[in-house]
Amino acid sequence: MTGFFKNIPAITYQGTSATSEFAFRHYNPDEMLLGKRMEDHLRFAVAYWHSFAWPGGDPFGSQTFQRPWFGDSMDLSRLKADVAFEMFDILGQPFYCFHDADMRPEGDTFAESKRNLDEMVDYIATKQEAHKAKLLWGTSNLFSHRRWMSGAATNPDPDVYAYAAATVKANLDATMKLGGQNYVLWGGREGYETLLNTDLKAEREHAGRFLQQVVEYKYKIGFKGAILIEPKPQEPSKHQYDYDVATVYGFLKDFGLEGEVKTNIEQGHAILAGHSFEHEIALAASLGIFGSIDMNRNDYQSGWDTDQFPNNHAEKAVAFYEILKAGGFTTGGVNFDAKVRRQSLDPEDLILAHVGGMDTCARALKAAAALLESGEMEAAKADRYAGWKTPAAQAMLKGSLEEAAARVTAEGLEPQPRSGRQERLENLWNKYI
Repeated sequence: MTGFFKNIPAITYQGTSATSEFAFRHYNPDEMLLGKRMEDHLRFAVAYWHSFAWPGGDPFGSQTFQRPWFGDSMDLSRLKADVAFEMFDILGQPFYCFHDADMRPEGDTFAESKRNLDEMVDYIATKQEAHKAKLLWGTSNLFSHRRWMSGAATNPDPDVYAYAAATVKANLDATMKLGGQNYVLWGGREGYETLLNTDLKAEREHAGRFLQQVVEYKYKIGFKGAILIEPKPQEPSKHQYDYDVATVYGFLKDFGLEGEVKTNIEQGHAILAGHSFEHEIALAASLGIFGSIDMNRNDYQSGWDTDQFPNNHAEKAVAFYEILKAGGFTTGGVNFDAKVRRQSLDPEDLILAHVGGMDTCARALKAAAALLESGEMEAAKADRYAGWKTPAAQAMLKGSLEEAAARVTAEGLEPQPRSGRQERLENLWNKYI
């Protein structure tokens, strides 16, 4: 034991009457919902980066956290892993996620960085054998180091493209070795600041070919997990090629990857794209590319991605309703891509942030499951679109524009608007929430 979380008990489900703050009030891993355990519905995963690698800085201030594992040595990297798995145990977390740069110190050369990564993968493999938590997904940090300032796969320098390929190859190998169920590509620098120095067509083609190469390599090594893209419209790049789910789907179609790659959707990114979280989930599900989610929230009074822990179950319930309606997660899960505030310095803050986030998600899931099980919302939607089930409507879709137009005069059509009943359905939501 490292002692970092000393005197913090293992968090257990104690129900809504719990008096201790170190308790789950809504998250009961074994509670059955729609024929599945709650833990298996939610598939929670701790984000290695925000929980253990983020120093507490923001665009206007530097480090506020003083963690005993902060530093660039392998010994400190191992200490970080020890603390991480202690926290996973306290929370009963089934999964975690990481960037390569979260786990190992950066070397002076690629070879040294890879040796550090390989050594840490071996170390974490032994941790997995002794603990419950397993790897939900791995990813590569292709945005922090100055080499990535003009992108990775979209960089105008082909040597940087090669370096990105070597980095992703090494980390996909690591993800596979650790039994990861997904591999995520987040293109934070895969975009541009100005068209004055950008060949947009070439960069987009390079990004497409890079993704094709990743998929080809996945099959070559026999990786059984899913490849995921995480959409985001901006920040840090002014415009990114993976703007939102719709943009990603068009990109995948262009490069013949719509059957190979799915999406990892983040709440904060959806908001920055001008969408709701549930919209992005529903659209991805309808297009067959829904994979996993990063669960967080933005500060709605701030114009940037603040990555805070979720605390609004009513807001999240709509998202979980869409997930359940789509059949739930397969390889994906609920990754806490969220971080404590830079003023929250204590180890207890880190634990309680996750407790609150997990309870928020559990409460939202229960509301969504109850509403879906009732069938009331789906019945209302079916009634609204019932006219499309008629033989005449189906024939119209199969026929020509002229045949559709002829119905108006032949049948004397004078359609009368029908209420969308939005307020009734919002009241229905509130009944379950």
